[in-house]
Amino acid sequence: MKKNLLSVLAMMAISNLLLSCSSSSEIVDDLEGSKTIVYMVSDPQPIELTAEQYVFAKDNNQFTLNFLKTVNDVDKSAKSFIYSPLSITYVLGMVNDAATGKTEQELEQALGFHKGGIQAVNEYCRKLIEGLPKVDTDVQLNIANAIFLNKNYTLKQQFQQDMQTYYDAKAEVLDFSLPQTLDHINGWCNDKTKGMIPTILDDVNPDMVSYLLNAIYFKADWTSKFDQKNTNTETFTSENGNTKLPMMHQNVLINYLKNNTYTAIEIPYGNGHWKMMVMLPEEGKTTDDIVNLLAQRGLYTKTYTGGEGDMYRHYEVDLKLPRFETSSDTDELDNDGLVGLMKKMGVNLAFDSDFSEIPNMCDVPVYIAMMRQKAKIKVNEEGSEAAAVTVAGMYEKSSVGPVEYPKATFHANHPFVYVIREVSSNVILFVGKFTGR
Repeated sequence: MKKNLLSVLAMMAISNLLLSCSSSSEIVDDLEGSKTIVYMVSDPQPIELTAEQYVFAKDNNQFTLNFLKTVNDVDKSAKSFIYSPLSITYVLGMVNDAATGKTEQELEQALGFHKGGIQAVNEYCRKLIEGLPKVDTDVQLNIANAIFLNKNYTLKQQFQQDMQTYYDAKAEVLDFSLPQTLDHINGWCNDKTKGMIPTILDDVNPDMVSYLLNAIYFKADWTSKFDQKNTNTETFTSENGNTKLPMMHQNVLINYLKNNTYTAIEIPYGNGHWKMMVMLPEEGKTTDDIVNLLAQRGLYTKTYTGGEGDMYRHYEVDLKLPRFETSSDTDELDNDGLVGLMKKMGVNLAFDSDFSEIPNMCDVPVYIAMMRQKAKIKVNEEGSEAAAVTVAGMYEKSSVGPVEYPKATFHANHPFVYVIREVSSNVILFVGKFTGR
């Protein structure tokens, strides 16, 4: 009896230690010894944003969720998709640097920067470029920007300086009439995304003034990797019937949330500073309901500390997640692709050859003649690898104590929504939907 009591006390002490330490992945045997629970909660080291930049991050996340809703409304293919609205933010942030008047106002309003002004937007983008890759050394994150300029035009000196200072983008002058220019621009995409996005342009318009590009590459192992021997082919139920998919499986102590629309978990990467949030619709609900709720109320990210409302709590979860790979291209959407999506979100003047107010980029006024994004994600037992490239073509304007955790089951065996975010700033890097197709 005394020996059993000592064993219980020892386990309580271990549990206490785990809850107080900053390590994001520890192995905990339950008292019955029947299975292993992986401890997957952590204390992230924050990226340092100013008060104004935290507001930018929050409201730019709303742009991200509004984009998710917009593309979900437009895309009726029932296929999975993955996009990075943050990549769009960088490209339009560069455009915004050269904009004036109502065009600048539209861009900043749509992106969630309101009337922050060009300088503040530039400084925010710079802070993310510098800070996000340093949050967790176990996570590989590369953010790159580029300007490819037609040799027949000249960039304004202030614009060039801003692009180098805030976006690490040095203009490269090319002959847009040469066929090798296409290979050069696509080669940049291939290099910056480590082969995930090998091309972004199908051709180079010799009359285009410039192409502004952003590339984001993310690669991270799960804090606790799934054991491949526990991956089994199981039924995945979609709106179009059942299919068979490889389902990864493990038991974890993890952040868990349940409301009337969806059940969600946060799966950490690396040291826990980056997370994938997976949201499964409740019975009678669909992924459309989740997307609509996110656009309306935002993303629940708080962990329970004794407060009220929808918050994540630590649960022991029987987790199943499909191994999957998804690629997306806005040019495959109806309604003029990415340009059409941005117009639906309130950006119009920047695309208008008559009314665009973007005079501070080149030696001639310009407008956005084309936009495109390609994105891709791979999710497996090791972790996730994701990348996105966005391009904008600029054309000359005509003129506690011991806790007993509740238990839950989270089997992602039907369509779900997911995001990848950085914890301290809450910045969302990728949003996606997986339908089994």
